[in-house]
Amino acid sequence: MKKIKVGLSVALFAFAALNVSAQSETTSKTWVADLGNGSYKNPILYADYSDPDVCRVGDDYYMTASSFNCVPGLPVLHSKDLVNWTLIGHAIDKLTPDSIFSKVEHGGGVWAPAIRYHKGEFYIYYGDPDQGIFMTKTKDPAGMWEPLVMVKEGKGLIDACPLFADDGQVYLAHAYAGSRAGIKSLLAVTRLTSDGKKAVGESKIIYDGHETDPTIEGPKFYTRNGYYYILAPAGGVATGWQLAMRSKDVFGPYERKVVMAQGKTEVNGPHQGGWVDTTTGEDWFIHFQDVGALGRITHLQPMVWKNDWPVIGIDKDGDGCGDPVLIHKKPNVGKTYPIATPAESDEFSTNKLGLQWQWHGNPQSWWYFTNEAKGCLSLYSVPQADGYKSLWDVPNLLLQKTPAPEFTATMKLTFVPDARFTGERTGLVVMGLDYGLLSFENVGNGFRLSQIECKKADKGTTETVNASADLKDATVYLRVKVKSGATCTFSYSIDGKKFTSLGKEFKAREGKWIGAKIGTFCSRPVKGNDGGRVDIDWFRLDK
Repeated sequence: MKKIKVGLSVALFAFAALNVSAQSETTSKTWVADLGNGSYKNPILYADYSDPDVCRVGDDYYMTASSFNCVPGLPVLHSKDLVNWTLIGHAIDKLTPDSIFSKVEHGGGVWAPAIRYHKGEFYIYYGDPDQGIFMTKTKDPAGMWEPLVMVKEGKGLIDACPLFADDGQVYLAHAYAGSRAGIKSLLAVTRLTSDGKKAVGESKIIYDGHETDPTIEGPKFYTRNGYYYILAPAGGVATGWQLAMRSKDVFGPYERKVVMAQGKTEVNGPHQGGWVDTTTGEDWFIHFQDVGALGRITHLQPMVWKNDWPVIGIDKDGDGCGDPVLIHKKPNVGKTYPIATPAESDEFSTNKLGLQWQWHGNPQSWWYFTNEAKGCLSLYSVPQADGYKSLWDVPNLLLQKTPAPEFTATMKLTFVPDARFTGERTGLVVMGLDYGLLSFENVGNGFRLSQIECKKADKGTTETVNASADLKDATVYLRVKVKSGATCTFSYSIDGKKFTSLGKEFKAREGKWIGAKIGTFCSRPVKGNDGGRVDIDWFRLDK
């Protein structure tokens, strides 16, 4: 990797600092990777930042990850030491075109992005499996990113990564989604124009993994010591390994070597990520691990070079293939930085929606109001679509990633329904292929709180009510406690002190390519002129 010696402007970093500060971020109460003694534990983020990629600019590190149908998309995270990360923004506010993504396109949208810094600008490339490869760029990663550019159109083109080569040429590596292209287990490279905005000519297949490395995908492109390198995962998300490939020619042929695998560790399928170096000369690799219901969580592995091959993790037997670590000495970045984590809890005390929140589809501007004067978030009820069966295809779900293997989420809300009709509702949801819900519904003469589950929501099933309680007060505290194994128990309170269990235990499931998410919504069963709202005082995550 070419070492980059650049300095971003003081104004850029001041802007980023203000942006982070505005979100009132505090250290997570659910998962902290920094052990405080010079070591860290994996995962560095116990959250669904899948397919991560990373770059360094001076002393600063920037990471992005897949966001699929969730909006805003393309999260941008910042770190000073590769262990402590904060979420500083998103590269796209909405997915394009809106005619498609105003509805919930489960598993569509942003697949396996790559982030790079070149000549004073940050670039992110990603593949949309139904459209092609997009790019956006900016000079300020915490600010506005330029409108998306279609780099290469084509169904099934995914996992795009650029290479701004030392000789001035620009290339792009990508993979193929079998579900759309009709072929997988292939990697390809194409040339790009000098500005990185358009593919030149056809892609050339540079590696066929069908026999040795099935489902090879997620290529990340680099140069080092006269070699072109592609780091790519193979063997399947939950069971695979990490490959390194090298060639003296950008279009191959490429040699291949397995450089990290599960070995005897508990870190299954350790792959799909990016290589980054430090100013002190160390090399590190960030990747994900699929843990099922809670998604694909982010790990950091030490990396060394031997005979011009990377070795990722710890290579105890000296065969050139490392095993992932769970606890390790932190990267040497020249100094010690304070503990930092992405935002989780939200007091809704500013006029901006917290960066941790994402909608399930492109939002309408009227869906919410960050009511700084009242210190709450108002969600206005959105009419349910024709043929409504469940929350599965509701785009106005406001959700965030699950943050740890065990945690408690509690929210305080006041429901202000439209008195003209019944059936308007809000609540607390754990969303996935199956979902669990505390539904707070207007029933005319009061409110009904129900613990609901919907098994196989993705198959069009309807909700099942496990238990209900009739309430008179419009203000209620809702809580879900998530335990090891993604088991969830729901409870509620009228005073915020004494909580009463409701319903039965629910086992969370992942969504389509994403982990289970937690959050809220507000909807109504009728269309027409106006509806009610819910005022959410706060949403807090704790152990």
